[in-house]
Amino acid sequence: MRLGTAKGAWVDELPIVLWDYHTTPRTTTRETPFSLSYRTESVALVEVGELNWRVKHYDLEANEQGLRVNLDFVEEVRERASVRAAMYKARMAKAYNSRVRPRNFQVGDLVMRKAETSSPIGKLDSKWEGPYKVTEIVGTGAYKL
Repeated sequence: MRLGTAKGAWVDELPIVLWDYHTTPRTTTRETPFSLSYRTESVALVEVGELNWRVKHYDLEANEQGLRVNLDFVEEVRERASVRAAMYKARMAKAYNSRVRPRNFQVGDLVMRKAETSSPIGKLDSKWEGPYKVTEIVGTGAYKL
């Protein structure tokens, strides 16, 4: 949305948009891409110049040691995120499949076929071709027209 309103100046907005993207938790994993890479949360841009608790109590040695410990556990976090993503995918598939109505056709039925064109279809063009007559049942959900 932000890049759309920037028009020709999108290059100036890109670093901010990328920062937002990398520091926003994803629905599937409940983790940020930054934390999946480094096993730590990033310092927000507004916190960099300000003297907050995190900046005031910065200790280089403790920070290095903490980063090493976090990197040791990053595989566990990634594995947990992968499991969450698989569970999310299964939930989405179950929700989608519960709304799908199976359609079975018999030989002799008239059916419409979705139009496949190499050029883009205008919004007023027909998206379906036909009617065609089903001549043979080839397999589950597959028919010869």
